[in-house]
Amino acid sequence: MARSLRTTLERELKLGAGPGFILPALPGVTLEPRTFVSTYYDTPSRRLAAGGITLRLRTEDRKRLWQLKFPRAAARLELELAGGGSAVPEEFLDLLYGHLRGEELAPAATLRTRRHGIRVLDLEREIADVVLDRVTILDGRRTLSKLTELEVELLEGRPRDLRRIADVLRSAGASNGDDRPKLFQALDLPAPVPAPPVAAAAPPAEHVRSLLEEQYRAILQHDPGTRLGHDPEELHQLRVATRRLRALLRAARPLLASEWTAAVRGELDWLGGALAPVRDLDVLIEHLEQEVADFERPDRRAATRLIESLAEERAEARQTLLAALRSARYLSLLDALERGCSATRLSTPDISPREIARREFRRLRRSVQSLGPEPADAELHATRIMGKRARYAAELAETTVGKPASEFVRRAKDFQDVVGEHQDAVVAEQRLRELLRHTRGTHTGFAAGRLVERERARRRAARAAFPKTWARLERSGLRAWQ
Repeated sequence: MARSLRTTLERELKLGAGPGFILPALPGVTLEPRTFVSTYYDTPSRRLAAGGITLRLRTEDRKRLWQLKFPRAAARLELELAGGGSAVPEEFLDLLYGHLRGEELAPAATLRTRRHGIRVLDLEREIADVVLDRVTILDGRRTLSKLTELEVELLEGRPRDLRRIADVLRSAGASNGDDRPKLFQALDLPAPVPAPPVAAAAPPAEHVRSLLEEQYRAILQHDPGTRLGHDPEELHQLRVATRRLRALLRAARPLLASEWTAAVRGELDWLGGALAPVRDLDVLIEHLEQEVADFERPDRRAATRLIESLAEERAEARQTLLAALRSARYLSLLDALERGCSATRLSTPDISPREIARREFRRLRRSVQSLGPEPADAELHATRIMGKRARYAAELAETTVGKPASEFVRRAKDFQDVVGEHQDAVVAEQRLRELLRHTRGTHTGFAAGRLVERERARRRAARAAFPKTWARLERSGLRAWQ
């Protein structure tokens, strides 16, 4: 029987506390004092720590609890599995597959924590847990060092409650704490921080390398969430990073002498092909669910049957996606990206990122100028692809060009939204017609017809918005690149 995986979004604040610190009186109830031992795991090269990830086995009153935490903006996603032995659960190993890269996990540190605290209440609402942890870092039975830490973890509270409680604790003698997880403090590891922005005057290869690394890190960051499958945005961001990398390698070809560039682009195409079906179905299903929300009950019920067919297709596509993410081929791609990010070399130093962006914009402009008064759907879709390339090339040049490039990127996003809306409407109509061929029933046909008409209206609206949106992008392009 599969164990239940508990998932929470951990929002907390850490503060420092001296040896004599006493928790001030706070409105709430006293928490039961606890003592537990946490064994943290990582690879010898500290791959989890490099990604800001912590994995630990917590033992308390002879009960075991595995905990895995991933960074999520200003919070952390915490996964818990109760029970099990001393071996890392397979469920966690799967989520960490892209990070571990074949390395074995081993105990990295053992911490004993004595905890007491208060659950802060406000009119019976559970605002936050305020706990004082006195931590002993162990080597077997030998004490290596100690640390004391205050944690304020939001429950039903809001960020302003976190700040309000922190003010009370500071008034009682608390200080600014160490924001690093306890393992990082125990091993004296630096917290992962974003790389500093590249200076405008830096060589072009440095700008390329910076963007490559940024997208490579984004793939690693959103890999576990994509495997978990709870939040569609994780898959979306993984796909965006894959597309950006592929477009960047294409746009920066004049700057790259690395032999791996063409091969990596091909592998990114493969990965993008594995990600696309699930993401496209996520978008389509969400859109159709919104469209049928105002249907009368019989039509909504009939339309829901169509959406359920798409959901079944998505489930099959997700299995294919997971197989790709669990493959040796995927690990090889990550290894190639990791090596390439640290070994980018110039082949033609006199070609600047600005010139690359100018070339992509000119290609896009020629393509749009060649469109007739009523361009085919495929032609507008082609401009969408070229618009993305022009945008990603502009992002490469943004640091050196400044505001004009940033304005172009903003206008390019607007352009992508319009042609993307058009393409989504075209695809939605095609999919609805395909579903009808395998579905019977008057109500289903009528509901599908209503949806098709809405998609056609959506397509017409996008076409009407196209000229003005393109004119704005063209003007910003001429200012930035001519």
